[in-house]
Amino acid sequence: MPVAPDRYAPTPRTTPTRDNGRVTYDRELVHGILDSEYLCHVGFVADTAPVVLPTLYARVEDRLYLHGSSGSRLMLLAREGVAVCVTVTCLDGLVLARSARHHSANYRSVVVHGTAHRVSEEREARLAVDRIVDHAVPGRAADIRPPSAKELAATGVLRLDIAEVSAKVRSGGVNEEPEDLDLPHWAGVLPLRRSVGAPRPDPKMPDDVALPAYLEHYTTG
Repeated sequence: MPVAPDRYAPTPRTTPTRDNGRVTYDRELVHGILDSEYLCHVGFVADTAPVVLPTLYARVEDRLYLHGSSGSRLMLLAREGVAVCVTVTCLDGLVLARSARHHSANYRSVVVHGTAHRVSEEREARLAVDRIVDHAVPGRAADIRPPSAKELAATGVLRLDIAEVSAKVRSGGVNEEPEDLDLPHWAGVLPLRRSVGAPRPDPKMPDDVALPAYLEHYTTG
């Protein structure tokens, strides 16, 4: 049965064994979660042992670019292609129940499975670095010195196609056992949100360097 263009195709690895009511393959939702965060965790196997590393990333259409060091184990393995699992999570709140059993969290998460490859072509590597920089702060890549050929060679970039992917979302309030509802314990949700402070200038920066326009909205927090 063909998959609608607005949904990714489920696979055995992206089909949960529990809480399957929380899983979705909606393309727009998957992209929205990926675009709202800055840090991902990439898991792989090195020397028969599992390894999970945090790194910056950016999405370009149906592709992820991951940042790393060219000499790292992950980048060396990726020269021939390496199986990875990439996760991104947005934590939206802590769910406090009357019982320990039903404490939980409200979250939005994405898991991507696939084979990551080291980006070797210079033009694509430069595009990837620009996108990773702009994903953190839109407009930044055009306002900085681009990497030299030597720096680009020392900066590893992985490419991972977004094909085998799922999102999982938990929202709402407390789930309780009926017999616990009258217990004298506070229950509810503690919402969480990220805040951004005002930019702090580098003390070594010349006094006549003005705050860029793309950073001005951060001054209000």
